[in-house]
Amino acid sequence: MMKKIVLVGALVGALASCTATEQGTAIGAGTGAVIGGAVTNSWGGAAVGAVAGGLTGALIGQSVERRGYCIYRDRYGRRYEARCR
Repeated sequence: MMKKIVLVGALVGALASCTATEQGTAIGAGTGAVIGGAVTNSWGGAAVGAVAGGLTGALIGQSVERRGYCIYRDRYGRRYEARCR
């Protein structure tokens, strides 16, 4: 039980440091997988739901961020924002 609590805490902490697009993708994929699996009662349905939810979440998250700008990492691992390539 304690391992599950620690794992959930670590996942929440990791997700909190993501951009809106990354958060939207993760939340959309998780929600889509749960709904797809519940509706079809199969792993295939969960996979399709995860893909559809992830794409939708990414689009919603991207619309929240600055249009035309992406987040990159330099060679030292620092994040910076610049025009998308």
